[in-house]
Parts: sequence; structure tokens; C-alpha cells
Amino acid sequence: MRLDKAMAEAVETLQLPSLSVAVVHNGKLVWSKSHGVLDASSEILANPESLYAVASNTKAFTSAALAQLVDAGALSWNDRVQDYLPNFELYDPYVTSELRIADLLCHRSGLATFSGDLLWYGTSLTSDEVLERARLLQPTSSFRTEFGYQNILYIAAGKVIERVTGQPWNQCITDSLLRPMGIKRAALSVKSLPKFSNVAKPHNALEDDRLVSIDWVNWDNMAPAGALIASVEEMGKWMIVQLDSGRTENGRLWEPEQTQKMWSLHTPIPVSRFYQERLPSVHFRGYGLGWELSTLHGYKTVGHSGGYDGMISRQMLVPEEKLGVFIATNTNSSVPWALGYDALGILLENDKDTPLLDFLRERKAAAPAEKLAEQAALDASRIPGTQPSLPLENYVGSYLDPMYGAVTIAIEGETLGIKFEPTPLFIGHLDHWHFDTFRLHWDRQMMLPSGTAHFSMNPKGGIESLDIDVPNPDFDFTELHFIKQ
Repeated sequence: MRLDKAMAEAVETLQLPSLSVAVVHNGKLVWSKSHGVLDASSEILANPESLYAVASNTKAFTSAALAQLVDAGALSWNDRVQDYLPNFELYDPYVTSELRIADLLCHRSGLATFSGDLLWYGTSLTSDEVLERARLLQPTSSFRTEFGYQNILYIAAGKVIERVTGQPWNQCITDSLLRPMGIKRAALSVKSLPKFSNVAKPHNALEDDRLVSIDWVNWDNMAPAGALIASVEEMGKWMIVQLDSGRTENGRLWEPEQTQKMWSLHTPIPVSRFYQERLPSVHFRGYGLGWELSTLHGYKTVGHSGGYDGMISRQMLVPEEKLGVFIATNTNSSVPWALGYDALGILLENDKDTPLLDFLRERKAAAPAEKLAEQAALDASRIPGTQPSLPLENYVGSYLDPMYGAVTIAIEGETLGIKFEPTPLFIGHLDHWHFDTFRLHWDRQMMLPSGTAHFSMNPKGGIESLDIDVPNPDFDFTELHFIKQ
């Protein structure tokens, strides 16, 4: 089978620990396959029942749970969020008052993509504390005018479910969706993983491209946006129910009208030059309620990606053909996204080519030279022969961002150590770069790269503030501004 061959080639040429795929058609799981291993340091093979973090594919479960409540008359998509969460505020009183249930699910709040994610990622903050601090996030567009992908508003959506049902979000999802669908090999928290065998390990690539396993990170404080862990075969059951508008063997979980609501475009997404050139049959893109919407090869597609530390997944549904594909891998790789589109080319068009996987192979071949060029540009930006303005002990202390919390700077040998107090994962050290700018290097293996930490002086010649930049596609450290206490 061409899809099987494409999987095997991807694992080999794009350096994946494992890759798992499930295909459903006309209400049945018609094919599933895995290549590779659960852990790069072992020989235990992955299989279609292996558990992976499916991350933001969780969002559609939260949307479906709300759809059930709409069917039950317990709420309306157009209800004001403040009627259920009176203490939840955003950046503007009008936006806070006007925010509706549907707005929580379609990424049109005015906040930037991933804005505020440093509040929940790996932190000790509870979901309530994350939502309380969300009022300090600053918008980058007007309300309901532009797409800005938001995890925090899905936390609020989960709180609405809890307020209406009187159940914790994870219990509601288990009782109202997972069990009725017969999904058994699934977890809604990393705390549940010890109960399961056959669990894939997340991985990251070192500078020399060697894969190493990394720790699971607890996402309980943002669970409604991304906590689900499941096998591709179990996600096949989910796709079958989705493609049948909420119907199971034992009845309906939601009405077809709710599928239409969730699969209708609420927020447009621009079709980028990349899509125009590489996927010319993508004529529009947009977001529904928990789902990405598009066209491909003349068909409407409904899908979503999921990104977790060291795991990526992709789901693609073609409602007209009752066809669905779910793909998961256990490293940070664009392969599931690329294979999602290529797989539909194979299944719908009988296409023998895999253009997006080939594109990833081209990018991989070019990566070493690009890394060298990036490093050369970074080195060239450094001003040689400079010293910090003050002795290192003057930089020591606590620095506070009113939204995020404190960062602590301490002397460590001949350099400075840095500790992000709300985020135990974020511990590192600062090596002098030039003037009052230091290079930030993390002390533990994780997906974030190195960054910079810049100290600013006050008019009296003392340290006033600290600004951090860690270039990466997921977390915006420049949202934070730390004042020395």
C-alpha cells in the first residue's frame, strides 16, 4: 500500500522514533499501521494501540461536550461567557461583556496566537489562576476581526462545562464522550499514564540530530485545550462518530445541527503563499468550533493538528467520502501535518507522489547549512570586547512580571543562574554576550532553544528590569517584562 510505504520512508528519512496512522471509511476502521519504536533507546515497536499525546485535537472534544449541552437546552452558543464565569475578564470591558460561548472556540478574541501560553505551560498555576491573569494579556487586533489561535480561552470553555454540569471537565468528557464511543485506551492527564502499558515516549532532537526521550509535561491546568492522550485506533472511533454527525451504535451523542455548527466557518484564516504554491487545491481556510476547515482536491476537509512536547499529531476528515485519517509521531516533527495532506492525495486521488513529505526532506537536507548560517549571523551580531556594566552580584535578585510572576537571578560560579519561579522546567544559566545582554541556556533537555536575557539600567545606574527572548514558534517570552524588586 502506498500509504504504508510513505510512512516507512518518512520514519527512515525524516528521523522519527515512530509513526502511527489509522484510516476510517464508511463507519469502519479500514486500516491502521505503525512503524518505528516507542523509545529511541529501546527496541520496543510501536503499534496502532500505542498511546500518544494528541494535544490540541482535544479541543474538538471540548466543543462536542458544549454541543451536547446546547442540545440539552442547558446553554446556547450565543450565551455570554460572563453569565457562567462572572469573574473572567479580558483586556477590555466591552470584550469581556460581549464574549460569547462560541467566541471561546473559534480564535477571534483579538489576542495573538499562543498569547499567554507561558501562564499554563509547565507552571504551578491552577487553571483558575491562569484565567484570572488572562485580563493582563494585550490584544494585537480588534475583537472578532482576525484569527489568533488561543489555548487559554479553551480553558475558559472547560470551566463553562464544569459550571453547567457540576462535574470536573475530565469526568464530563469521560462520561459523555469517551465511554459512549467505546474509547478505553485514553487518558486525560499524564498522571494516569502509569496505569497503561504501550505508551510512546516523547522525544527531542539534539544539535547532532540524535533523538533523546524527554519527560512528559503535565498539562492539567489547560486540559480542555490539549490534555488528551490516546492511540490512533481509539481516535479512529472518534472520527467515525464525527463523520456520522454524533451517532454511535447506541444512539446520538449530539444532533446533526451541532455538527453543522462546529464545522461551519466562524473565523477566516488567510491562505498563505506556501499553501497557494504547495497545495493549490486549498481554496479557503478557516476555523469552526474546535476544527480547522479547508478544501482539498475539490472536497471540504475538517481537521486539526496537535502539538505537545516531543509529540505531534494530525487529523483529517473528508465528510463527503466518510473518510478520516489520524496520524501521530513521538517527536517534534511536521511529518503528521505533511502526511495528512499527502495521505488524502493517495486516498482520494490515487496519487503516487508525496509532495509535502518530499518538501520536508528538502528542508532537512538544507537544515545543516541554514543552521551554520544562523549561527554565523548570531556570532556576527555580537559586539566583542565588552563587559557587563556592573559586577555580577548587582544583577542578583528577584524580578517580577505582574502577569506571569517572578524570575530569580543568582550567582552560580562565575556566571549567573536563572530560575522562572512559576515554571519548574525553566531553570538555566546566563553567559555574558555583550554589554548587559546574556545568552540564556537551559539546564535540562526540552524543546525550547537558547535565548537572550537583557538587563536595563535605571537613571541612578542600577538594574531596573529584565527582558527575555527565546525564539520559538510556541511561547512568546517578549510578552513578559520583569521589574527588579
